Amino acid sequence: MESIWSKSRAAAPARETLTREQIVQTAMTTLDAEGLAGLSMRKLAAKLDAGATSLYWHVPTKDDLIDLLIDEIWGEIDVPDPELAGWRSGAMLFGHSLRAAVLRHPWLPEVMYTRPSVGPKAMTLGARGLVLFGAAGFSGRDVDFAMGSVMSYVLGTASSEVATREMARRAGQSLDQMAGELLQQAEVLTADLPDMQESVRRRADRDINTTFNESFVFGLDTLLDGLEARLKK
Repeated sequence: MESIWSKSRAAAPARETLTREQIVQTAMTTLDAEGLAGLSMRKLAAKLDAGATSLYWHVPTKDDLIDLLIDEIWGEIDVPDPELAGWRSGAMLFGHSLRAAVLRHPWLPEVMYTRPSVGPKAMTLGARGLVLFGAAGFSGRDVDFAMGSVMSYVLGTASSEVATREMARRAGQSLDQMAGELLQQAEVLTADLPDMQESVRRRADRDINTTFNESFVFGLDTLLDGLEARLKK
């Protein structure tokens, strides 16, 4: 599968002042505000006050632009040095940084599984992650699996959170308003299920942002407990 990273890059004309970096940053701002539906090469060229030809010198296709944007996000994620943070604290910080990046760019889950992440910033993140999990004591394929397990957990929970937030936005409600209505419905529907009713009531006692945060920390902490236990076998 060809990506922008495997394409040769032709030199732009000498008079060309537009840069790839400008294109990526403008596209990122557009996507964060409007989602994927708000992005087109024609609209992007207009925002940059540039002709389509100028745009295509730097980014031949929309798919290429998506590749660049995804790689830019991987570059935002903090992967601490295990010598400074320790592997477990480093893994926790890595997980929080990855979650924050997904929440900052809620369009990411729609595209990150459709394109291979093989850009330079993705590779740097991967290399740093392998050092972090290698410091825990994982080796061989296990270091890949340990890092992959943490990334899968974080991306899965963050993607679910993004979907819930998007559902509230489309309904024209705040997150707490939507959650309150759903919990009211759930309380009625679980009248004959006492364990579920108790679960619903526990959720009603917390605002949904707190619940998201606490649930994420619990899951990540538990996953890291499991990785540590595996190392002790």
